Amino acid sequence: MKKLKEVLENKIKGMYYGNRIFLPFKAGMETAYALPSPEQAEYNIKDSFTEIYFYNYEDLSDFVTDFETIKLIVVEEGEDVFDKHNHKKLILHVKENHIIEIEEAGKDTIFID
Repeated sequence: MKKLKEVLENKIKGMYYGNRIFLPFKAGMETAYALPSPEQAEYNIKDSFTEIYFYNYEDLSDFVTDFETIKLIVVEEGEDVFDKHNHKKLILHVKENHIIEIEEAGKDTIFID
């Protein structure tokens, strides 16, 4: 199982199919934003990954372009959710061939949390 730090440092990619995203680490979602408002989504933590399912879209690639992103605020599984230092702001880029690029948001990225 990969840790979030390893995923970010090694630029390990996730993937998507339709309206589902698969992230290569285990984390709980605090907030999920797409296009750019909070969306109805659910997540499931599996043995070695996290799955996010967006209700309002059939295929994310039809709605999320190179100029738009999916923003997440996550807390890695096992970390204290009540400690704000554990809240990580991530940006997901939907790419061709079902690839999700994952990066940590910079300080200039706007999040509503």
